[in-house]
Amino acid sequence: MHGLHLTADLHGCRCAPHWLLDADALGRACTEAVQASGLQAVAQLVHAFPSTEHGPGGVTATVLLAESHLCVHTWPEQRAVTLDVYVCNFGADHSGKAHALMNALLALFDPVAAERHALLRGAVVQERTP
Repeated sequence: MHGLHLTADLHGCRCAPHWLLDADALGRACTEAVQASGLQAVAQLVHAFPSTEHGPGGVTATVLLAESHLCVHTWPEQRAVTLDVYVCNFGADHSGKAHALMNALLALFDPVAAERHALLRGAVVQERTP
């Protein structure tokens, strides 16, 4: 359970609108960013939301990683995105790869402002010898 959980709330994204609207394009970009960071994608699910009276529908993209997960949620009517990257560090420390993945997505969305958080989860439990 020992791992690193990174989150970011992006505001005023200056990216091309299709990154906030096009589920297929965003899904491919997420998978490519995962691969470039050195993490291993094992499955992906992408969902496009319909337009409402507030504007065009956003996208939820999730990539299941061998190390844990990436989740992206877009709000095109607000030019906003939330990012969630969690990696388990049980077998190896994947923290650098998690930061690389987060940085790649920040570059993709190009926000005016980003609220970033990092949470170390769990602890490495040392076996006690009697």
